[in-house]
Amino acid sequence: MDKAGIRDVAEAAGVSISTVSRAFTRPDLVSEKTRSKVLETADRLDFNISRSATALKSGQTYRVALLMNEDITSWFNTQVFAGVESVMHDAGYDISLYQHIDTAENRRDFFTTLPVRRNVDAVFVASFAVDAEEIGQLKRTHVPIIGINTPTTEGFDASISIDDENGMFTAAQHLINLGHKHIVYTCSAPVETMHSSIDARARGFIRACKAAEETRELDWEVITVPRGTEFVESTLSSLLALDDFPDAICCQMDMMAIPLVLRLVRYGHHTPRDYSIIGFDDSPYADTVNLTTMRQNPRDMGIRAAQKALALIREEPLDTPHEIVQPHLVLRGTDRLYEG
Repeated sequence: MDKAGIRDVAEAAGVSISTVSRAFTRPDLVSEKTRSKVLETADRLDFNISRSATALKSGQTYRVALLMNEDITSWFNTQVFAGVESVMHDAGYDISLYQHIDTAENRRDFFTTLPVRRNVDAVFVASFAVDAEEIGQLKRTHVPIIGINTPTTEGFDASISIDDENGMFTAAQHLINLGHKHIVYTCSAPVETMHSSIDARARGFIRACKAAEETRELDWEVITVPRGTEFVESTLSSLLALDDFPDAICCQMDMMAIPLVLRLVRYGHHTPRDYSIIGFDDSPYADTVNLTTMRQNPRDMGIRAAQKALALIREEPLDTPHEIVQPHLVLRGTDRLYEG
């Protein structure tokens, strides 16, 4: 079946070809009712103006979409964007950034309108999973879909991800091997509508503790606090409310570990004298507080994801479409052998 053209959309919507064109390129000149009718018709016919008119001279729009579940100002997202941009910019591409795809409304709006309104040559999805329906909607753009640190590779043409679960398993195992007997994992609560890669870290911690329990006595627990601007304060309060302060703390991310190191001093808890603490990311300031942590390189992941995207846009085969990168332990000064 031939793909629908602008004339087909015009006839099906009962408007002129020029009205269809304006609905996409000059929406201010078309009534909202007419534009909605045109977009709905175009969606039903799987029509994308970027593939039917001026952009077809080259077959490309030289624009890609980057979807993020949170704000770009986070360390991870900033580094991912820098990596993707460094490659795509040199290749002549612009990046359309979509942040906070972490609510049902934002997800629905993006995934239902992209096939019609968004003129892109590739779509990057960073740090969250997309469901089967959303993958189907993205596939209708007929462009490569690349995952960056996504929980699954299903539906993606290519991906590169950090092994979050095994990374945190290594972190917890390190604390266990130091002889700690009371270990707490601190994390923010998962978003109900969002399956994020970072949530796998809790599974790694739990797996390490359960494995250790088979051969030794170990007291461990998971402290989960609400996401948001107060997550550090909530974590601090939860730790201080424990009957017995832990001798080791395993943090979901450096952004939680670093302020805890500084804040706990006020309550008489000094690391590594009183407790060991380990983070995850090796983000800025981790070395400033001498934090032992798990290192990952999101900028490099962005670079490699962009390289995969360019190859797919050019219809070149990929030797390794999907890659898993292992984080590694960076030993500094917030951990020591437990002698209690």
